[in-house]
Amino acid sequence: MNTPITRITSVQNAKVKQWAALLEKKHRDRSGRYIIEGVHLIQEAAASGAEIECIVFDEERGIPAELRDDAVSSTAGEWVSAVPTILAKCTGTSTPPPVFAVVAKRSYPTETLYDSQALVVVLDGVSDPGNVGTIIRSADAVGASAVVLGAGCADLYNPKTVRSTMGSLYHLPVLHADLGELLPEGKRRGMRLLGTSLQAQHSCYGCDWTGPTWLVMGNESKGLSPEAERLVDETVRIPMRGKAESLNVAMATTVLLYEALRQREG
Repeated sequence: MNTPITRITSVQNAKVKQWAALLEKKHRDRSGRYIIEGVHLIQEAAASGAEIECIVFDEERGIPAELRDDAVSSTAGEWVSAVPTILAKCTGTSTPPPVFAVVAKRSYPTETLYDSQALVVVLDGVSDPGNVGTIIRSADAVGASAVVLGAGCADLYNPKTVRSTMGSLYHLPVLHADLGELLPEGKRRGMRLLGTSLQAQHSCYGCDWTGPTWLVMGNESKGLSPEAERLVDETVRIPMRGKAESLNVAMATTVLLYEALRQREG
């Protein structure tokens, strides 16, 4: 690679301060940018065509070999060699990764949600970043159409959320929406809205997942909001034979998505 490299050694550098500010949601929202950490996520971002503003690497360790190929190097607007204290400041970790990148947020059209074979996960107030990231990863694994984040959800671009997606963030559309508007529009356009409830009468295995389906999953402790619960067409439960009271929302979503996949491939 013949890309010019900028060297930065001070944590007081203006660019470093801008990057470090991206650890806070208000600055991510204001700038439309976020940070990703590590070789794998940068490779996935580059492969998806994401707009990579810059790649910052530890000058002591050099550019990771996996990022030296043209497919990655040609996508970065700037390469920066930095001292380890800068990587620590910008990732908020005492043991920072060898490399991070600053990436522009991406928007997607909503039309993909209304496909005749749609399988969409809609999150209603899922507040834990790890859960949101894991659900995106599971949705990617089953070939879901998209994931929608409603109000009260963890920020998609929170570093923990991004890490938890393991790159799946770049494999399918992830959108933000007002569920008060989106769910009625989905029903109007023929989408079947399914939710979960411990009080539901029907098992998820007796439900038909083969048509255009939106799976609406609620908050970790409170479940679906009253507004969302009024709009879903049906609620189902996951049978449990042991003594566990319930499943983690990410685990439950994964079980339901794989039942949908089983029926659709059967």
